[in-house]
Amino acid sequence: MDKIGSYEFLAEPFHCDFSQHLFMGHLGNHMLNAADFHSSARGFGMKYLLTINRSWVLSRLAIEMEEMPVQYTKFNVETWVESAMRYFTSRNFRVVGTSPSSDEFPNSSEKVLGYGRSIWAMIDTETRQPTDIFAIDNGAINNWIVKDKECPIDKGGRVKMSDDAEFVRTIDTHYNDVDINGHINSVKYIEHILDLWPIDWYRTHRIRRFEIAYVAEAHAGDRLSFFMESGGSGQESGDRSQETVDYCVRITKYSPDGPVEVCRSKVVFTRLFHV
Repeated sequence: MDKIGSYEFLAEPFHCDFSQHLFMGHLGNHMLNAADFHSSARGFGMKYLLTINRSWVLSRLAIEMEEMPVQYTKFNVETWVESAMRYFTSRNFRVVGTSPSSDEFPNSSEKVLGYGRSIWAMIDTETRQPTDIFAIDNGAINNWIVKDKECPIDKGGRVKMSDDAEFVRTIDTHYNDVDINGHINSVKYIEHILDLWPIDWYRTHRIRRFEIAYVAEAHAGDRLSFFMESGGSGQESGDRSQETVDYCVRITKYSPDGPVEVCRSKVVFTRLFHV
């Protein structure tokens, strides 16, 4: 079996936004599905882990896209394990779409749309504490590590925010926010964060990079508060069409002892210049 998995998905119309491009949340969901398909076929996936009271939980995710899949188009998500340590493993993604015949791609029907990087922890589902990844099948995950496949996007780091971040809103969490691990679904955070900007913003900006780091678990019934501050703006290679603007977001949940930080995110937008 190949160390690199490749899985085909369809940009279903009801998974796309008003611009007819796939929602970032659904792309994230496809990446997580690809990760599960890949690990399950190789003996360390969720289906097996749950039988021994173990589970994968996402710790960090970064997605950087040059272009999002368009509705009704098929695309592949490739995924591979880049490295593994005792409590964490790094997994990468490459999103490949189909390019119509054009002067730009005269000899190829494939086009790389973007990449993703992720870090996962394995936890004991009873104690909720990290557990030894190498204890699974005598460290079999080491047999699937790929060190020489390029993933040319930044790994990202801790999202830096000041205490002056602006409070935006508080939301309640419900049944549809919860995943099989019993906590708020990783992708739901992405959707809630991207809802902080009005729809008119997305008429003039597209998401170039989305990164999120999960700090603590939240559960159904928790109230989540969102804080935002500008991370600055820039211009890539002096190209006006590549003007970017960054925002940082912090999410906290209420507790009797005070707010508890749940996750932090950074969103990089590219400004759209319509002809």
